[in-house]
Amino acid sequence: MLRFGIFLAPFHALHENPTLAIERDFELVQHLDRLDYDEAWIGEHHSAGLEIIPSPELFIAAAAERTRHIRLGTGVSSLPYHNPMILADRMQQLDHQTRGRAMFGVGPGALPSDAVMLGIDPLRQRDMMDEALDVIVPLLRGEPVTHKGDWFNLVDARLQLPPYTRPHMEMAVAAMVSPSGPRSAGKHGIGLLSIGTVMKTAYMSLAQMWQICEDMAREHGTRVTRDTWRVVTPMHVAETREKALADVRFGLRDWIRYYTEVIALPFELTGTLDQRVEQYIDTGHAIIGSPDDAVARIEELQKMSGGFGTILQLAHNWADFPETLKSYELMARYVMPRFQGSNVGREESTAWSSARRAALMSAGRKAKELATKKFTEERKR
Repeated sequence: MLRFGIFLAPFHALHENPTLAIERDFELVQHLDRLDYDEAWIGEHHSAGLEIIPSPELFIAAAAERTRHIRLGTGVSSLPYHNPMILADRMQQLDHQTRGRAMFGVGPGALPSDAVMLGIDPLRQRDMMDEALDVIVPLLRGEPVTHKGDWFNLVDARLQLPPYTRPHMEMAVAAMVSPSGPRSAGKHGIGLLSIGTVMKTAYMSLAQMWQICEDMAREHGTRVTRDTWRVVTPMHVAETREKALADVRFGLRDWIRYYTEVIALPFELTGTLDQRVEQYIDTGHAIIGSPDDAVARIEELQKMSGGFGTILQLAHNWADFPETLKSYELMARYVMPRFQGSNVGREESTAWSSARRAALMSAGRKAKELATKKFTEERKR
């Protein structure tokens, strides 16, 4: 059964009140909780202006108090920016506070501007992430760790709190286009978060990523499963494709400008801003359409990847907030049931009744006739 969730960076345009923007993120997670989404992953960013949650742990702690069942993950904690023992200690606390609803997503850090401001060489970030993971995983299991490295030292370090979730809270490593994410996921036997790898020209990247993950798991004697593989893709759904395309004109230009003019990440679109918006829509990178369009694209991703456990919608604010909430509701009402078997029993019951309609109508008619006959005979007495 496919699970559904969101990956919340978040993205908020510069003209918005940031306090109210963060509050709106809480409202979105509450909305998803009511709609029975499975999980939400919250990002960590420190620069460039639009992705304005610097501490996913703080957000998760508050969101957990406002929700009932949705699972909440760091999406992701940038390991080179933190002492690994302190970060593991905070996440262990969240594991207890949320009664096991917290998840620990990790990565090297997505924005080079974050690393530069912290005096970190972006070329070292992936090695630093791997070194941090080598101590975080045993720490979360309750094991003591001694480690001397060139950017952190631990001496007989251990966490005071035992894990609430055994053997430790669920973990996942972010993967974009390099092999470092699937390599670390396989090495440690933890989940994989595939981000930015669903363009039609990159389908093989998904398959290759999972192959690397499985190869590394065999090499290190660990185990990985597709059920813990999450694939992130942008989506906006409306009643019709035309309505969806009209909706995203609200905020897609700001989002494209951010990716092509502000942050130091490759985003291959050319021409004027309006031309770049049209190019982005035409690439098929995002699902912008009806619920049926969303179903078709998810099925395509499943086929080309070989299968995964969770589809995460990238939260983007392309549409205004009411239409954004409606998009998530349409997904919950008409897309999620197609992949979760929600209506199998109802469909079987309908088919069973339809196949026996003539016999059932005859039995019902005879029952009415018999009741009428009995009533008539009773009145004659």
